[in-house]
Parts: sequence; C-alpha cells; structure tokens
Amino acid sequence: MGDLTRLTAADLGALIASGEASAVEVTQAHLDRIGKVDESIHAYLHVDTEGALTAAAAVDSARKIGSPLGPLAGVPLALKDVLTQEGIPTTCGSKILEGWRPPYDSTVVRKLRAAGVVILGKANMDEFAMGSSTENSAYGPTRNPWDLDRIPGGSSGGSSAAVAAFTAPLAIGTDTGGSIRQPAAVCGIVGAKPTYGGVSRYGLVAFSSSLDQAGPFARTVLDAALLHEAIAGHDPLDSTSIDAAVPPVVAAARQADVRGMRIGVVRELSGEGYQSGVETRFAEAVELLNSLGAEVVEVSCPNFDYAMAAYYLIAPSEASSNLARFDAMRYGLRVGDDGTAGVEEVMSRTRAAGFGPEVKRRIILGTYALSAGYYDAYYGSAQKVRTLISRDFDAAFAQVDVLVSPTAPTTAFPIGDKVDDPLAMYLQDLCTIPSNLAGNCAMSVPVGLAPEDGLPVGLQIMAPAMADDRLYRVGAALETALRERTGQLLIEGAPPL
Repeated sequence: MGDLTRLTAADLGALIASGEASAVEVTQAHLDRIGKVDESIHAYLHVDTEGALTAAAAVDSARKIGSPLGPLAGVPLALKDVLTQEGIPTTCGSKILEGWRPPYDSTVVRKLRAAGVVILGKANMDEFAMGSSTENSAYGPTRNPWDLDRIPGGSSGGSSAAVAAFTAPLAIGTDTGGSIRQPAAVCGIVGAKPTYGGVSRYGLVAFSSSLDQAGPFARTVLDAALLHEAIAGHDPLDSTSIDAAVPPVVAAARQADVRGMRIGVVRELSGEGYQSGVETRFAEAVELLNSLGAEVVEVSCPNFDYAMAAYYLIAPSEASSNLARFDAMRYGLRVGDDGTAGVEEVMSRTRAAGFGPEVKRRIILGTYALSAGYYDAYYGSAQKVRTLISRDFDAAFAQVDVLVSPTAPTTAFPIGDKVDDPLAMYLQDLCTIPSNLAGNCAMSVPVGLAPEDGLPVGLQIMAPAMADDRLYRVGAALETALRERTGQLLIEGAPPL
C-alpha cells in the first residue's frame, strides 16, 4: 500500500471497504503526518486525536459486521474552524470565540458523520473568514507547503494547506468571495464552491449570509465530487437551502469528457495586473480543452469590472450585522467585567480586544454603508450592481456551457507582503467574486506551475446555479489530460516536507 497519506480519498475508501487497510490505520497515518509537519505549516488549530480514532474504529466495526460503507467511510478530513462541531473548540480564527465549544453539530458535520468521514480536527483560517492569506488568524498564519515563506491563500488557508501537505486527503472550506478557490489555486489542489444554497449553512458561523457557502477541497476532481455529494442536499434548518436534487457531480467527474461543450473565456478576467506565468498556464489549459473537443469562444461580462466594489459594500454590511451577536454577554470572550463597568463598556472593551484589525475594518465599512443617508448610495447601489452581474452571467450562459478564467491573478505571495495594503490583498479575489454575487457554482483546478517562480496556478471554471456537474465534467477532463501529459498529478510533485 505504501504511504497511506499519499493516496486519494477514493482509493483510501476502497481499501477500507475491502478490508485491505483499516480506517484506524489510515487515520493514524494522517495523525502521524500532522505530528511530523504541522508545526511548520500550522494548518490546524485543534487536532481531535481521540475523536478521530474513535470515529475510525466505528467504521472498522461496521465493516466487520457487514454494514455497507459509503465511498468516503473512514477517510480523514480537515474541517475549517468556522463550522460547529459538538464539544470541539470552534474559534473562527478569532480571540472573541477562544475556548467556545458548540453544543451542536452543523449540518455539514452531521452529513460527514453519516458518511463515515473521520474529522481529524479544525483548520486555521482568516478571522471570521475575512482575508485572502490566512494571515488574519488570531492564532498565527498558516504557511504554504510549496514554500513555507508564502501564504496558502485565504480565508480557508488551513484547509488548503492541510490537503497540499498530505495531512488530510480532504478538507472543508467556505467561500464568500473566493475563499475556497483562491487557496486551492495557490496550493495546487482542487477546490469547489457549490451553488449558493446547495450545501446547508446551518452551523456555519456567518460572515456574509447571502454569500457564504461551504464546499470541498481535495487533491483530485473525483475526490472533490465525492465530498461534494456527501455534504450537499436540502436542509429544512437552513431557509436558504435549495429543495432540489443534488446535481450528479460524481458521475460527471467520472465522465471527464468535454467533447461538444462550449467554453467561454471571460474577456474582463485577464490582462493588466495578472502575473505572466499565470496567464501562460491558463492559455495552455484553454488550448488543451480545445484539443479535447470543446469549442472555445471569448465572452464579455462588462459588469464584472464592478464586482469587487459591490462585494466590498455588501459583504461588510452583512458582516457588521452578523458580528453584532459577539457582545460578551452570552458566550466567548468577556473583557473589563470588573463589577464597575456598565454593559456597554464591557461590550466595547471585549470587541476592541477580541476582534482583529481586518474584522474591525470591515465592521466599520459595513456600518457606514448601512447608516442613515448612505444606505441607498452604497448598499442599495451595490445590490443593483449585483443584479447586473447576474444578468451578465445569464447572457453568457445562453451562449456557452461554462466560463473559464484564471482563479487568482498571481501565485502565492510572500507572507507579510500585502498585510499593510488591504486593497492589494482584496485584488486576490478579482476573478472569484462574481460567482458569489450571482450565487453560481465555480471550481479551481490546478494547471501547472508558473515558470518564473515554480508555484501552482489554478484555472477557474464557472457554471450556472445547480449545474455543478458541469464543473466536475470539465475539471476531470482537464485533470486527466494534464496527467497523461506529465505522468502525474500536480500535487504529487509538491516539494517534500
């Protein structure tokens, strides 16, 4: 079997189901790997060794008595620390929730348990999912396994780094403006943002309620599809959950054929500001799709130019409302409660001490945008732009089956390089934000290394709402063709730690 940490999730599931490897063996191998490398990477905030081994033993017991096992039963996973897991610390990367242990499971966690997935622990993240580098975590930055001096993307950087470092074959992230796809791109793995409402948000600590969406990280498109299928579906506990069948993502990943498909290259998502190596690998991947039988055309989405401005009014506005609940009165951090301070003083001291600079910045932006006299000029106008972006997508998808672009304008940048320049940091989500604003699905797949720095590049695939299967069909076809060309998956060539 070799090194169990180097196998795909699909292969691990098959070994466990056949009895060739036990879930406990697989879990222990990944726990050992965490012990070996995570001090350098800091992908995990909490490792639940006892809980993981107990869950793995339950899978082995079920197999021994002949209970049917799902394709991911016994397969380990890293869980972004923004999803509640009963009794396990959930901090959202923030001091204001330090030590909080939720009394309930999120729906995503409940579905993972039902599928027999073994949750190894909670992955590091930008505080309250606000950031593109995981440098905004109150517990220190995560490092990119390809280059420990560089960022792993954000806000789900702990999740992406865990998969890229082989400390988990699967991970869950959340994507509000690109926080699954951008980390996947810079870590050389697969990451998908499902259709908004396709995966329940119950138990997902909200940043921006109309944008947040949980989704899978994996090292192959098929593995991502298997995880997507496990966590998706209607949930009556989430009022935004779509009551419809889960798109056939696993079947599409196994189809891996783009013949007869029309693929649109978005004109507005390229050009000035894009690293040359990113554009080179993207252009090569588009040519490869064309050679596989897809028809490639250029498509214009003119209102995408306004997506970032609209996003940075809508998301902070919703954040300012959602984060008002962290008031020191019910749970989490409480500062200055010395018996003499009033309620408002304790709230003020706690929020000042508990929130980091980026969270405070966005709360202030959002509160201003929602304030009397400015609501229509800022928040209201941004919502109108959101409508225009959705119409651009509708017009584009009337012509093509999917749209493609680079996932991020650059490869992973050095830690500390952009911390003092918020606008430069925000530009990392230039390509990913439109899909969040429209509620469509999108995916990043690795397409090689940039020639100038040897770091991973991702290609973004975008599809209409509830057409998530198209992402996996195109992504798997591209992955298969690249593998045949190079003889290996990109992630297999990652520098050893």
